[in-house]
Amino acid sequence: MSIPAATHMTANNSNSPGDPADAAAELNAAVEDCLARLAAGDLNARSRLIELCNDRLRRIARRLIAGFPRVRRWNDTDDLLQAGGMRLFRALEAVRPTSPREVMGLAATQMHRELLDLARRYAGPTSHAANCNTNVFLDPDGGYRHHVEHHAEETTGDDSLERWNAFHDAVSALPADLREVFNLVWYAGADQATVARIAGCSVSTVKNRWRRARERVHAALDGRSPKA
Repeated sequence: MSIPAATHMTANNSNSPGDPADAAAELNAAVEDCLARLAAGDLNARSRLIELCNDRLRRIARRLIAGFPRVRRWNDTDDLLQAGGMRLFRALEAVRPTSPREVMGLAATQMHRELLDLARRYAGPTSHAANCNTNVFLDPDGGYRHHVEHHAEETTGDDSLERWNAFHDAVSALPADLREVFNLVWYAGADQATVARIAGCSVSTVKNRWRRARERVHAALDGRSPKA
């Protein structure tokens, strides 16, 4: 099976030296070996699994944190990668992914949950962000304002965070085929053609699954989409 990082394979699947397909196959084999060890009860495989997926996890972290300016003021991609990796490490003690694709879906979910916890930490008038002395800046009119007030478009109140939690629950409840497409498109930022190659189906099938997945999540949230 393929993982998102292996989507640059060429159609002819040549075996020339340095072929990305060779590197992808080696990575897939190593990841699947870790999954087999994990399934057999070897929890030490978790660290190696996260190490192997590090590059793809970093891309997911970068994509997710980009939508949270309030969090970005205090944390960067590496911070989210490290904290999200720890969540994934703990989750793998109870959850047993059966494929590299499932690993990436689980990783993206854990990273986004960590991001929401960070957003909650920096939200509200009593938060660290609202009371740090670097929160004050001089506006063009000569008065003093707060960065957290300046970024009024950033909705990270309790209601929005609860909706994000409901969002994750709705995604987790999707049928496996729809959940896989949703994870790859929404969390990992893969285009539909790439998802089709990863999932081994047609682009039209991906479009259909993506539409159905979005409809189910939308219905589960009663049409009230969460905001970053």
